[in-house]
Amino acid sequence: MVEAGDGATTLLLHGAGGSTHSWAGMLPLLSQDTHVVAVDLPGQGFTRAGTKTRLSLASMAQDLTALLDDQGWQPELIIGHSAGGALALQVSALLDHPCRVVGINAALEPFEGVAGWLFPAMAKMMALNPFTSVALTMGDPMARARGLIRSTGSDIPKDSLRCYARLFSDRGHVDATLQMMAQWDVDLLTARLFTVQTPTLLIAGSGDPTVPPRVSKRAAQIMPNTSYVELKGLGHLAHEEAPEEVMHTIDTWTGEPVPKDG
Repeated sequence: MVEAGDGATTLLLHGAGGSTHSWAGMLPLLSQDTHVVAVDLPGQGFTRAGTKTRLSLASMAQDLTALLDDQGWQPELIIGHSAGGALALQVSALLDHPCRVVGINAALEPFEGVAGWLFPAMAKMMALNPFTSVALTMGDPMARARGLIRSTGSDIPKDSLRCYARLFSDRGHVDATLQMMAQWDVDLLTARLFTVQTPTLLIAGSGDPTVPPRVSKRAAQIMPNTSYVELKGLGHLAHEEAPEEVMHTIDTWTGEPVPKDG
């Protein structure tokens, strides 16, 4: 967990396979006038999962809400990246106070087509195999990290790339990520998007092949209090590539909501 700044609380939720390090560029900008809390998802980064059976979207949202209650944090803004964007919306529905949500390349739809059944099935088989995390952490960690990050359409700072290399060499982290993928199911959230009243900003990188911009754009057209902004030339890790641009987009929205695109 990383905590900085004073004022109204902003909660940061990273995506699957990441950690609090992914907010390194945005945290100093946010903490200038807010109290910022960035947490590692269960089993990832510097945390350990209490039980592998509670890594689904619903279970993690419940456990995060319990953590917020325990610490006395009442976030007025939740910013989530990728899977963290879906988790941010799920958490916001459980809070007893109003808040806003920002999703950066938010994973708000299940995989399409063949990937819809193939990828989750593969994740489940891999998560059940105790040797999978060993196999996935073998070899040159920097080469592995460089290849994986390149596939997201992003070009990130070397310090962040080194952090991913360390994460991808941690068997516990890899195992928890696989378990999360195996249990991940956004169908219920997707089905109720039209009922979500939480003021929401969905930011999409135009060059994101992992969660294509059309996912956020479709969600914004369904959700009643949601704005959509597409950032040209950025990939899945837009907040790591261009933290100032993402922060400016958020500041513009919080000050004056951005009109929906199309």
